[in-house]
Amino acid sequence: MSEARTFHHPALLYRGSAEYVAGVSAFVRSAVRDGDPVLVAVPGPNLDLVRDALTDLRDSITVADMTVAGRNPGRIIPRVLLRFAADHPGRRVSVVGEPIWPERTELEYPACVAHEALINAVFAERDAAILCPYDVEGLDPAVVKDAWSTHPTMIQDGVLRDSDRYDDPAVTAAAFNRPLPPPAPDAEMLVYEETIAAVRCFVRRHAAAHLPEDAVEDLVLAASEVAANTVDHTSGPGRVTVWTEPGVVVCQLQDTGHLTDPLAGRIVPPHISHRGYGLILTNELCDLVRIHSSPSGTTVRLHKLR
Repeated sequence: MSEARTFHHPALLYRGSAEYVAGVSAFVRSAVRDGDPVLVAVPGPNLDLVRDALTDLRDSITVADMTVAGRNPGRIIPRVLLRFAADHPGRRVSVVGEPIWPERTELEYPACVAHEALINAVFAERDAAILCPYDVEGLDPAVVKDAWSTHPTMIQDGVLRDSDRYDDPAVTAAAFNRPLPPPAPDAEMLVYEETIAAVRCFVRRHAAAHLPEDAVEDLVLAASEVAANTVDHTSGPGRVTVWTEPGVVVCQLQDTGHLTDPLAGRIVPPHISHRGYGLILTNELCDLVRIHSSPSGTTVRLHKLR
């Protein structure tokens, strides 16, 4: 890594724990030798492998369980990657980030791919390296195929090569701006327009029977942030819908606005009144946020684990 002091974003295609440990350890040891601050943010079982392999570097690296820190893929760029970079101003940072693992759900996956694509836009002018491992045995082949579109370079069989399928980050992210499945048939719905007080009461009332009090308040605050965008930035009424699914409470907000910035909710905007600031907080508060936006309107779906 010492030769190239620009942004480097390879995917590590690995088979089994031995290849995983070898690839991640080589990246981390090289970064430490170069004097980079290093963050390893990977799922818990893989984090244990890394800790065991790098016991001599335990005081030189920062670690995080990605199943916690990155439970919501929309939270990874602002609250994991950019926060780590901000903690080390003026220095190149190196990160092992594994946002996609076999247990990720089909509903989570589009947000994960958008995250991987948008890393390239957010860090394009930054001095950083982010290695993203992909379990080619545990993941669906289509997931591995998508990695070739979201990473400029790939490490396959220990060899670094350019990806011949890498595409513009905004184009790739837009391909995963997909319509959401319909709400549950018995979902409760409220129309709101000029005030968000009714939204707060509605969400609190319908979530209270299914979530602990602090989780209820997280969902209420997240919903009110999204509803405030409707009131402040659109001309028509909004709709809020709440229902439950196995293990989760879902709150959906729809309005007539068109969210055109793919980085909204992933980078802190320059002005607090900007629409993206509320989405930053929403991503922080929820376990998953899915957004579908088009010229006909925007749907924001919030998930809170029960």
